[in-house]
Amino acid sequence: MSQSKNITCELAVIGTGMAGMASALFAANRGCSVVQIGRPKGILLASGLLDLMGVHPVREKKSWRDPWAAMDALTRDLPQHPYAGLKKEDILSAFAELLPFLDDAGLPYRRRVEQNSGMVTPLGTVKNTYCVPETMWNGVLGLEKRSKGLIVDFWGLKDFSARRIVATLQDKWRELRAARVCLPGNEEGKEFFAGEITARILEAPKSRNMFVRSLRPHIRDARVVGLPPILGVLHAREMISELEKEMGVSLFEIPSIPPSVPGLRLREAFETGLRSRGIHQLYQEQVVTVGRSGKGDFLLHLDTKGTPTVVQSRGVILAAGRFMGGGLFAGRKGIREPLFDLPVFQPVDRNAWHRQDLFDLRGHPINQAGLTTDELLRPLDGSGHPAFETLFAAGSILAHQDWMRMKCGSGLAVATAYAAVKAFCDMVHKP
Repeated sequence: MSQSKNITCELAVIGTGMAGMASALFAANRGCSVVQIGRPKGILLASGLLDLMGVHPVREKKSWRDPWAAMDALTRDLPQHPYAGLKKEDILSAFAELLPFLDDAGLPYRRRVEQNSGMVTPLGTVKNTYCVPETMWNGVLGLEKRSKGLIVDFWGLKDFSARRIVATLQDKWRELRAARVCLPGNEEGKEFFAGEITARILEAPKSRNMFVRSLRPHIRDARVVGLPPILGVLHAREMISELEKEMGVSLFEIPSIPPSVPGLRLREAFETGLRSRGIHQLYQEQVVTVGRSGKGDFLLHLDTKGTPTVVQSRGVILAAGRFMGGGLFAGRKGIREPLFDLPVFQPVDRNAWHRQDLFDLRGHPINQAGLTTDELLRPLDGSGHPAFETLFAAGSILAHQDWMRMKCGSGLAVATAYAAVKAFCDMVHKP
């Protein structure tokens, strides 16, 4: 029988989405020894945009340019929403800590601290978002100035249509045209998606030169050119700068349908940057059971092939997401939290999970399911008390929020991660 492997740390982070990555970053920045556990797949679904607060009430689809005013209205109407327990200065501090980290990792963002910016989506609609990758920022400016623009796609590209974007945006951006060119190496026009393989094609100088030659005749009077997110994976900023000098126009990327290259860039930035901060990354592992040591530490037993592994930690941040991330499990008799057996806020009956109309403007009650917490983001037990003194929750696993419809997913993840780490550090490092 193989001997077990034991890893000891102050804080274990369960989850590798935005909340898990942010939790690991904030904890490491405060001098904590951190082990992060999970399989980083969900972040690949990210558009790259970091929403703070965009839509409330969801049934009215009211979109806000001022995310802080939106948050004030939200917390007045829905006092149980996780944002209600957070302070604006802490949310600002969280982003002020996250964005330089991403910049250092080669993934710079732009934002206006007090307002959202309008970003063109792959459907041709305009979305209010808080932080925009630098590779997409010229699209924000072009839309605001109504610059003469060109949206470009490729023969065979299935998940991005320049003509559809231009047609849908006609009322908001009239000086906009569409063009289609051939992706270098795909002269036969075979069908493909705007993924990692496509992005890496243009990383080769020869392919970029071919792309520039095919695009030049279409530019004419355009001042800004929009493309699907295929301008490289690791060096997109440098590639855009080079292409802009070659063609004499401003370039910007438009998010594509996930899984996306912007999501891949986020994952690469977090993995590389967190590794440099000493995070013990167990990114191919999964926690299967949880126990306690005689001293009260958590013992996280991992699903590993070969040597059994146990992570012993003083505290845990549960940031595993909802159903897709494995933080919650939907069974025939209800929704449960599988690791700590925590109570889950949910509709009283499975028949009430969804409304009759799939597109009901109120959303579906199951999207409000999750863990209820105290003011320190500690999940509550059945009696309404913290289930464990040093167990915290962050991100979409929290109850009373519908992040997708409210357009607050990244903000919720980053802000609650910051608050959870702060609560843990204040608790264990107090005199």
